[in-house]
Amino acid sequence: MKTAYFDNASTTAVDKRVVDKMQSCLSADGTFGNPASTTHSFGWMASEEVEWARETVAHCIGADPREIVWTSGATESNNLAIRGTVEAMGASTGRTKIITLESEHKAVIDTCSHLDDVEVVVLKPKSSGLVCLDALAKVLDEDTLLVSIMLVNNETGVIQPIQTITRLAHDIGAFVHSDLAQAVGKLPWTVDQLGIDLGSLSAHKIHGPKGIGALYVRRDRCQVAEQQHGGKHERGMRSGTLPSHQIVGMAEAYRLSKKESDSEIRRLDRIRDKIEATLAELGGVQINGERGVPHILNFTVDGVDGERLMAAMPQIAVSTGSACNSATIEPSHVLKAMGLSRQQGLSSIRVSTGRMTTEDNVMVLLDSLRHAISNLRSSA
Repeated sequence: MKTAYFDNASTTAVDKRVVDKMQSCLSADGTFGNPASTTHSFGWMASEEVEWARETVAHCIGADPREIVWTSGATESNNLAIRGTVEAMGASTGRTKIITLESEHKAVIDTCSHLDDVEVVVLKPKSSGLVCLDALAKVLDEDTLLVSIMLVNNETGVIQPIQTITRLAHDIGAFVHSDLAQAVGKLPWTVDQLGIDLGSLSAHKIHGPKGIGALYVRRDRCQVAEQQHGGKHERGMRSGTLPSHQIVGMAEAYRLSKKESDSEIRRLDRIRDKIEATLAELGGVQINGERGVPHILNFTVDGVDGERLMAAMPQIAVSTGSACNSATIEPSHVLKAMGLSRQQGLSSIRVSTGRMTTEDNVMVLLDSLRHAISNLRSSA
């Protein structure tokens, strides 16, 4: 039985070119030293690799290398951005309000819910998945410290109007943070084009290693207070020994993504079109959210439970939502926020493609969907 992986929004296979780059920082004949060791050449060489990586990631997003802070991933970056801004800028500005969206990643929602002495306003998205700009404008005021809204939703692929959000927030003096994990290599942007002050980055969503990410912090505008103490690394914003092999792996993944993004976007768009055409032929299928990035497609199959559909396609790796929520049988909080009923949420599937997705994989997926949906409907 042929298997096919369509859960790239959860994680991706590491590109072999990235693996080769990482291996050069692991063995005794490579740059394995501690980048913070300043008394010998092993540390100097490792530090040079880390700074090459910092420059590479910065270049890929249009940032200054000094604006890149290494973290363990986008979840930590979200925590550092939100908690760090509250601690570093809240007192000096006298602002105590954070605005976010009900369809944000749990790393943002849960972080906000654990803040003390902060008013958190959670807006409901429109049925399209987009933020209601009028609703945002109504709650923005001089007490607002931070607006945190992701550029690309991890479950629906919807692209938020971050430029407009940023303009509205900056007009009243607030900072803007965006989770960028699903946006790298999937649409053209730079941090200056977006106008954001803080941005969370991840490696394992674009064929890099797990356990490494970064936070973009715009220089001369905002600061974040470190949440992990012990050495004042990363210009005092994040302590801890830097994992050189993961950092260079992230940089190589970003370099490859930038180099190949144009052709990859076109290829993934064609794949999405094929999947949508098959779903249209089957009928009774609703695409959830406004069409956004090419690699994420979320849909509801009328009368077919999502878990049963996945069980009927054991050779296909898809999901019913974010991997962070896969332990629960509750429907996606993102789809619920968009107005889908509990049953519709439980009947929804997320298909996500990536660099390793082949035409053969697509044919296996489409044949499996046709067979499984037809069988489940006929047996209902």
